[in-house]
This record gives sequence, structure tokens and C-alpha cells, in this order.
Amino acid sequence: MDNNIDWKKYLIVFLITVGLFASASYLSNYFGSQKINQLKAIQDKIAIDILSSETQFSLLSELSCKNISDSVFSDELGELGNKLEWSQKNLGATDEVSYLKKYYSLLQIKDYLLAKKISARCGVKSAFILYFYTTAANCGLCERESLVLSSLRTEYPELRVYSFDYSTDLSAVKSMLQIYKIKDTVLPALVIDDDVLTGFHDIDELSSRVRESFKLQGTTSAGNNKTSP
Repeated sequence: MDNNIDWKKYLIVFLITVGLFASASYLSNYFGSQKINQLKAIQDKIAIDILSSETQFSLLSELSCKNISDSVFSDELGELGNKLEWSQKNLGATDEVSYLKKYYSLLQIKDYLLAKKISARCGVKSAFILYFYTTAANCGLCERESLVLSSLRTEYPELRVYSFDYSTDLSAVKSMLQIYKIKDTVLPALVIDDDVLTGFHDIDELSSRVRESFKLQGTTSAGNNKTSP
């Protein structure tokens, strides 16, 4: 009789264990599938943003100065950056996210070159900061610097900040690191008017730098206007 009870008890425990394992497996597959679907949805949205930005770059490069204003610069980059940030936090460092991050870095460089060209040619008021960072585990000050730069962008709408992960395996990013001689031991690093600032810099110092950048740009624009026919 006792053996019968023990057998039934073991059977019940076995069935419960199997049930829990099956439930865990189902939930894991379900959430894995949801994660993939989320990534695909993000990819589709980002693909449209990328096409929009590239088309806009081509359009802006052909416009005359009288058709250029601050508002026609590619604001989609900000939205694209937010989507990538969401993807990294919620979907992890997948190959797809890494690929999109590289593409975003290329778009930033393209936007930077176009914005500088339009600023010089048309006298559009703007200032530029190239920001190089790495993971929080390898750069304790990078997150603080990112917060400072976010505040700066709010204070100066004409300021354009381009952020690049030092570890991005992309020849264009590596070229910038070589041009400005930036090493991973001096991060965070900022480039303002071709001056390289390494380590953490507070908002007061950077605000002063940005205002000086506007002054230099104004002087250059005035000089260009004098020499123009």
C-alpha cells in the first residue's frame, strides 16, 4: 500500500516537473519570438529613416543658400538615435543592432560633413561637437559627459553633437580616431573647432567653447561675405 502511494507521489512530482519545464520552454520561445519581432519592426522603421536621411542629404547638397534654413537639416538622425538606443537596451548587442549602429555612425559623419559645408557656404549659424565614448564599464565619466552634452543641446538649438562609440568596427570611425589622435585611454573625448578635449568637461566650460565657436563662425562668415562678388 505504501509503495503504491510513493509511486503515485513520484508520478505527480514528475508530471509537475515536466509541466513546469514545458511552460518555461514555451514562455522562453514566446518571448524570444516577441524579441525577434520587435527587432524586425525596429529594423523596418530604421531602414525608412536611413533612406529618408540619405535622400535628404542629396537634396540639401543641391539646394541654393536661399532655400537653406536651420530646420532643413536632418532631424531624423535624432529619432534614429533614439530607436537605436532603445534597441540596444531592450534587444541586446545582436548582430542586427551592431549593423544598424554602424550605419547610423556613417549617417552621422555624412550629416556632419554636409552641415559644415552648408554652414560655410551659406552662413547658417551652427556649432559642431564630435563626441567619442565607450561603455560605462570602461569609461566611468562617459555617462556624465553624455548628460552634459544633452543639456548643451537643449541650451543651444544650433549646436549639433555627433556621438561615436570608440569600439565601433568601422573604417570611417577609425579614420576619425586617427585624424584626431584619440586613444581609448583618454575617453571621453570631444572635438570642437578641431581642438581635442579629453576627459570630463563640465557644462560651463563647454558652453564657453560653444559660444566661442559661434563667434569664430560669425567672423568667418563676415569675411566670406566681404570677398563675395
